[in-house]
Amino acid sequence: MYSVILCGGSGTRLWPLSRKTFPKQFLKLYSDKSLLQETFSRMQKVMPAQNIYLVTNYDGYFNVFNQIKEIYPALRKEQVIMEPMSLNTAPAIALALKYLVEKEGVKKEEPVIILPSDHYIGKMEAYADLVKKALENTGDNIGTIGITPTAPESGYGYIRKGEQGSPYFKVLEFKEKPDRATAEKYIASGEYVWNSGMYVFSEKTFSEELGKHAPEIFPVYSEKYDDFVKDFGKIPSIAVDVAISEKSDRVVVFEGDFGWSDIGSFDALADIINGNGNQQKRHIQIDSKNVFMHSSSGKLITALGVEDLIVVENNDAILIQKRGRSEDVKKAVNYLKENDYKEVDHSVMGHRPWGKYEVLVDDKNHKVKKITVYPGATLSLQSHNRRAEHWVVVKGMAGAINGDQELILRENESTYVPIGAKHRLSNPGKEELEIIEVQTGDYLEEDDIVRYDDVYGRNK
Repeated sequence: MYSVILCGGSGTRLWPLSRKTFPKQFLKLYSDKSLLQETFSRMQKVMPAQNIYLVTNYDGYFNVFNQIKEIYPALRKEQVIMEPMSLNTAPAIALALKYLVEKEGVKKEEPVIILPSDHYIGKMEAYADLVKKALENTGDNIGTIGITPTAPESGYGYIRKGEQGSPYFKVLEFKEKPDRATAEKYIASGEYVWNSGMYVFSEKTFSEELGKHAPEIFPVYSEKYDDFVKDFGKIPSIAVDVAISEKSDRVVVFEGDFGWSDIGSFDALADIINGNGNQQKRHIQIDSKNVFMHSSSGKLITALGVEDLIVVENNDAILIQKRGRSEDVKKAVNYLKENDYKEVDHSVMGHRPWGKYEVLVDDKNHKVKKITVYPGATLSLQSHNRRAEHWVVVKGMAGAINGDQELILRENESTYVPIGAKHRLSNPGKEELEIIEVQTGDYLEEDDIVRYDDVYGRNK
């Protein structure tokens, strides 16, 4: 048995925490692991880690690789599959299954579970037991995981159960997100479960159902893997539900209740954190009630004499909303887009293949960054046309190229990089390197970079 974790999403329902450059799956929201790391760790309870694969796009590739490597050092680069372009779940799944069979030698009949990377599971053992049951009993069907509903949620899709087999139900139909009155009828009938977006099938079954129901995908899918990748852009952007599962008569659902949430809003996140008793100690409420506060930077937040609020802080932006109005976050995001606010997509925290940086000061003619470089990582050999840089090591050991000099810098040591000088920073040590970089010049944006060599291929 194998699993494929889909990591290419870039939603903004959790803005300002989630941005285009660092979406929800990479965030640490309720534990010391990101949602992606939590998903990978859960699957390790079901199968060997070497059987877990991940699919992402170019922008997310190194975030995926670095985050999983952090919790599973033996990760092979072949376990992270990069989409030629971001389309939707059906093309992503097709790419992964074809890769598993043709490049990794997985048998066509082997069951594979397809998972979102950004969900919450509260009851780990119950979840692992149900996933094992689905992998062992789906056979030549398309299996899906259904959640026993606990409330008439209008934000989830629903699955209508049919005849009960053992240990699953036949699926009669899929229902899109209903209004509340319809959701109440679904709950009262006892015939419906929430659609979790998790699927189980073999490559053989997937290919057969593509041939029957997805003529816009199947001809390209029938090609050899390398040709399929070249022609990937010919596939329409379509969800696997629409392409296959809503049309197939081979879909079955395994029902379970394991404390599931798709964390689709700050109200949902508040319920999870409050339920776990994980409210941060630096969030103080005085004469206030039903207030949820979250700070990604650990800032002290005090609420005084207020009710029914959500307050979210993320370095460069603060969101204050009424409890129960999480769906309206999209109104704020749309406003920011329409008025060209850079904060809608970008953050003062930047993530790169080699590590990350945080902008501490951003003024007209100077900028200060805290830069973290992972052990063994190397930045590109580069120069800048309009800025100079001054590096000061505050933790670890730095390897530095500065013009014709090759340097080793330790804590409290520094070097000055003039405008136009070729330079490179690396971390030859075994712990993270942290430096403070002071930039000066008349233009300090990220696009003032001339790359000469880059181990991550960004100079191509």
